[in-house]
Formats: sequence, C-alpha cells, structure tokens
Amino acid sequence: MDKSNKSHENDGNMSLSSHLRELRNRIGVCIVFLMAAMFVGLYFAGDLVQLFLDFGAKYNYEFVYLTPQELLIEYFSLAFVFAVAVTFPIILYQIWAFMTPGMEFREKLFFLGTFLFGLVFAALGVFFAGKVLIPFMLKFLIDLSAGTDIKANISVQSYISFLITIFIIFAVVFELPIVSVILTQLGILKTAWMKKGRKFVIVLIFFVAAIITPPDVVSQVMTAIPMILLYEFSIILCDILGKFRKS
Repeated sequence: MDKSNKSHENDGNMSLSSHLRELRNRIGVCIVFLMAAMFVGLYFAGDLVQLFLDFGAKYNYEFVYLTPQELLIEYFSLAFVFAVAVTFPIILYQIWAFMTPGMEFREKLFFLGTFLFGLVFAALGVFFAGKVLIPFMLKFLIDLSAGTDIKANISVQSYISFLITIFIIFAVVFELPIVSVILTQLGILKTAWMKKGRKFVIVLIFFVAAIITPPDVVSQVMTAIPMILLYEFSIILCDILGKFRKS
C-alpha cells in the first residue's frame, strides 16, 4: 500500500517536473528567437526609421531629434517592436504545443483557428491604421498650421511613438471578434448580452474613438465605424459558433 502510494507520488512528481521542464524549454525558445529577431531589427532599424520618416515627409513634416540619444532610443524601440511582431507566431505556436497534448481534437481545432484568425485580424488592424487612419490623421494635423507662420518640426521620438501607438491600438482593437468568441465559448460572455448592450457599447466606442483620434468628427467616425462593424461581426460569429457547438 505504502509502496503503491509512493509510486503514484513519484509518478505525479515526475509528471509535474516534466511539465515545468517543458514550460521552461518553451519559454527559452521564445526568448532565443526574440533576442535573435531583436538583433535583426537593430540591423534594419535605420531603414525602418527612414521608412516612417519618409511616410511623414509626404505630408510636409520635418523631423528633428532633441537629445543626442533620442535617435538611438528609437532604433531600439523599433527593433523591439519588430522582434515581437516577428516572433509572435512562434510564441503562439509554443503556447499551442504546450496546451494541446491534454486537449480533444475539437478543442485543438478551436484553438488553432483562434490563433490563426488572431494573427489575420491583427494584420488587418495594422493595415487599416497604416493605409486609412494614419494618413488622414497626419494630413489633418499638418493642415492645422495652414495659413500661419508655424512650421512643424516634429521630434523623431514623438512621431515614431505616435505611429507605434496607433498601430498597436488597432492591432488590439481588431482582435475584438476573436476575444468575443473565446469568452462566449468559455461561457463568460453570452451573445444575448452583446445584443442587449449594443447601444451602450456603441456609445463607448465613440468615446474611445474620441480619445485616440484628433478632435474632429470625421476622424472619430472613421475610427468608430470599423470598431462598430467588428462588434456586429463578433455577434454574428458568436451566434454561428454557438449553434455549431450545440449541434
């Protein structure tokens, strides 16, 4: 009896230690890839900074750096963002590989779809920000000085931080359908609640849009409309998956 108990305890300890070892190894893999991507990002940091500056130069912005180390700091900032973006699929894979051994096939399929669509929607958010919203914002903000003697000499740090912030915000905002699906599948959120709270959410969306955009109605609407469409798409998607789950 005692030997059996000890055997079970040893098996349990071995199982726990092996899980912890696997977790440590997977975290180590993520760190190694992140550091490698950071070095690659530093190599191309000058090109990335120039790409961002050329983007602003199209709207007649002129850029300066105010402290000797400012440009160097932005090189590291962009290199880090580049490293996270490049290694994010690897990080997701490591999470997937660690979690899936104890899952059923249907659960594996669900999480794989969640990861893949999460990447797609994040990319769509960045694309929308870069192609639609940021050009409009830059033009609107520079036009404020039209007809005056004010010249726009923008700090490189302020400008790049502004762009990175907008890109990150919309990469996250476009994850709304994915987050909604996960919460509904876990039973934390119900589609009926999303439908019932639609009016409140729309008001909240316009409030958020007013915070993250310049103080004009057009840019607020341009920001709010995709967010509202994403919310409506989330409801439809959760409805479909809810019916599929019950079948």
